[in-house]
Amino acid sequence: MTLNSESNVSRHVLPNGLIVLLKEVHKTPIISFWVLYRVGSRDEPSGKTGISHWVEHMMFKGTPNFPAGVLDKAIDREGGTWNAQTSLDYTAYFETMPADRIDLALRAEADRMINAQFAPEEVESERTVIISERQGLENDPSFWLDEEVQAAAFRVHGYHHEVIGDMADLERMTRDDLYAHYRTYYAPNNAILSVVGDFESAAMLARLEALFGLIPPAQLPRPFLRPEPPQQGERRVRVERPGPAPLLSVAYKAPAVTHPDWIKLFVLDSILGGASGFGGGSLGNKTSRLYQALVKTELAASASSALHPTADPYLYSFDLTLREGRTLEEAEAALEAELQKAINGEITQAELDKARKQARALFAYSTERVTSQAFWLAYFEHVAGSYEFFLTFEERLRAVTLEDIQAVAQRYLRPQSRTVGWFVPTPASEGETDSAAQESLDELQEEIVDGD
Repeated sequence: MTLNSESNVSRHVLPNGLIVLLKEVHKTPIISFWVLYRVGSRDEPSGKTGISHWVEHMMFKGTPNFPAGVLDKAIDREGGTWNAQTSLDYTAYFETMPADRIDLALRAEADRMINAQFAPEEVESERTVIISERQGLENDPSFWLDEEVQAAAFRVHGYHHEVIGDMADLERMTRDDLYAHYRTYYAPNNAILSVVGDFESAAMLARLEALFGLIPPAQLPRPFLRPEPPQQGERRVRVERPGPAPLLSVAYKAPAVTHPDWIKLFVLDSILGGASGFGGGSLGNKTSRLYQALVKTELAASASSALHPTADPYLYSFDLTLREGRTLEEAEAALEAELQKAINGEITQAELDKARKQARALFAYSTERVTSQAFWLAYFEHVAGSYEFFLTFEERLRAVTLEDIQAVAQRYLRPQSRTVGWFVPTPASEGETDSAAQESLDELQEEIVDGD
């Protein structure tokens, strides 16, 4: 066991390999309980893309002890909430409940770690649901562009496909494929339990040991690691489909979250695209450089950027939706000009100070709830090798200098390491509907990444 006295976080490893993180927070009588499995879309080989997300769906189809639908009603009756999410690096499940009712969640997660059923009829029913999710995403032009850019950026690594998976695999995967994935990766020695809230650590640990301690560890497979070879030059993709407006996506290779440069790029992104917090919080980006240069000038209707804290090197991306009458060529040139200013060292100390202040405020706000704290402790225990990464985030944020900002801009915003994607609208064919009338991409992605 290790203990961080300032944060009141303790770490325990049970004999079967299960990692347990505990943090007492006695402000309100609430507890959030997370189970994070160290398997995500990056671990999926061709032919089984989307399997992690599909298995997540199947975990809500019941066990002999908790038949389908029972937990929905029971958790709601006890005043709690539960959900799950699948992403690039992990699959996770959580319950946030009144403190004196949390035992239901503990029993449920221990049970479905080993007793999920995967009934063939449920598999086929869920196939229809997941294919519908994929089709819903396809109603938005930005999904097609993002998928093509991601596939071009990663030829070898498992990050090359979307979390939802390829349609060909969703149509062909079998019940045995799904169950084998579950039995392979859903094991105590491949899981992290994170509990934050109103409890006594000794009593909570004893209860977790009683429920999870006798579950046998699995013989885990060799990690599905296929390092992406260095990119040798700019890559370009062009998508031509019906859509309301041209879209530009430019994605640069970025380091893993454990690399010292990641936090420096995070601060640079706060300056360029606007400060964003863990969990999707935002102060808005109207004062950011990209908004001022691209949106306020009426070149683009929107401009955003994204840098994710991933286990392996991923992408630092910029996305623009163009205004009517503007061209992709001029949008790309304007974006490049703005990035070049960062490379040239034209960012000021005042901008850096403001970005750090906003990032710290958003970090505090977006990690205030016990549910968020429990997730991020488990997340960084997995992707960064220790929950301590989460606890020292603000300290590393304060250490970033102007020299660091220019250095990472020069190191990573290089044409040779980027993938450029154009979405070129074409006239809609007969029977096709305007994508603006379809369910939004953001809502559908939230179902996949933030729960079902």
